Amino acid sequence: MRSGRTYDLAVIGGGVNGCGIARDAQGRGLSVFLGEMGDLASATSSASTKLIHGGLRYLEFYEFRLVREALLEREVLLALAPHIIWPLRFVLPHHSGLRPWPVIRLGLFLYDHLGGRRILPPTRSLDLGKDEAGRPLKPGYRHAFEYSDCWVDDARLVALNARDAADRGAEIATRMRYVAARRQGGEWRLTLEDQRNRARFEITARALVNAAGPWVSEVVQGVVGLNSPSPTRLVKGSHIVVERLFDHDRAYIFQNADGRICFAIPYEQDFTLIGTTDEDFHGDPATAAITDRETDYLLAAVSEYLATPVTRDSIRWTYAGVRPLYDDGASKAQEATRDYVLSLDAPAGEAPLLSVFGGKITTYRRLAEEALSHLTATFPHMRGAWTKTATLPGGDIKPTLFGEWERNKGERYPFLEPWLVWRLCRAYGTRIDFLLSDVERHEDMGIDFGAGLSQREVDYLVENEFAETAEDILWRRSKLGLHIGEQGRAALEAYLARASEAPQAVGAQ
Repeated sequence: MRSGRTYDLAVIGGGVNGCGIARDAQGRGLSVFLGEMGDLASATSSASTKLIHGGLRYLEFYEFRLVREALLEREVLLALAPHIIWPLRFVLPHHSGLRPWPVIRLGLFLYDHLGGRRILPPTRSLDLGKDEAGRPLKPGYRHAFEYSDCWVDDARLVALNARDAADRGAEIATRMRYVAARRQGGEWRLTLEDQRNRARFEITARALVNAAGPWVSEVVQGVVGLNSPSPTRLVKGSHIVVERLFDHDRAYIFQNADGRICFAIPYEQDFTLIGTTDEDFHGDPATAAITDRETDYLLAAVSEYLATPVTRDSIRWTYAGVRPLYDDGASKAQEATRDYVLSLDAPAGEAPLLSVFGGKITTYRRLAEEALSHLTATFPHMRGAWTKTATLPGGDIKPTLFGEWERNKGERYPFLEPWLVWRLCRAYGTRIDFLLSDVERHEDMGIDFGAGLSQREVDYLVENEFAETAEDILWRRSKLGLHIGEQGRAALEAYLARASEAPQAVGAQ
């Protein structure tokens, strides 16, 4: 980054909301700087349940506006990024001890019709005695509903928003922490510290967006210095990844006796993702980790339904993230609203500060549109909303034609194993041809770090997707950390250490 430069908009936070706002703003003609203190999606945005969904259970709390907006966004996002967002069917088994069958049926009717569904198939009833979805379950479960939502590679969604923002001219700076923000002469004077070498830089901006996720209140009070009460409720969600529990490609949504729900989702071919929990959190969000109590809860929740109990021995990975929910006074963490609230601090004649509280990964695009609508007084000449039909990098394929396109790529690269072509298509979409440009044989891929991760792919991620460390690559740009052992990780770390120093910020390419 260049110290002393002036931007229209500075964004704090490289999660899904920050990157979505940066992309939208740059596309409207504003000059944008985004600073993230770690890696992109290194906190909440990579710790989700990996779903683009309306939130069926939010209907119980009368969150109709949120559910409708999220349902509308499902197919919008599916069309914008069909390589990293896939349709997924959910099986909801029923037994008489929980929510009544007519209530569930009504909820799913609303779910089918609130959001203008066009691509995703509707709800249907299942006879678990005949359908393969019943095989992994205890014999007492005879009936179920099956409905549609979508799966998403959450961290890649963030990286692609950042990449598109940079392609349009935004400056994206990772490992760059905001340490001070002060209003001066109708602008923000911002001080940032490079987390690699502790060097400090100053920039100015006409407006500031605080999208720091679980650190949003800390930014308001500590970085900006405003003495404002915090409306944030930090809620931790934890997940476990276990060996694959069932052979089919559908997910389960299980109702628990305490009124909460738990998902069991096919994950990374060989695994099942189980989550989530909802617990109030106090402390540094960077230290969030699953507890033994949460682990026991998740194991018990799925074992209540499955014929073969799930034990700790089958756990292969765990993760936890802290959601910065808006504190609406709900008594239980799982009842706190998932809707977003935008708070504008704009004293007359001074530069505005817009802080983002709450939100779901499903509604990040709409949140970005709403955020920029709050800044029209500062930027009256910025262009209108545009992201609803603009595909993300690699996403310029119709969802209904993705399978055929993928098969064609297998024919284009016959020297690569079919499973590797499948993974690269799903990760990079149409940018697979850029990644594999000039590759005519397997040897052209360079060093093999394991699980199909090659030197060619690593170089692409460093040069184009802001990756710097092995963790960035193995756990955020991909989930290959589940497949690559210590030897491969060590080789990757050694290769990155030998490589030339990564740029501090990546602009348009």
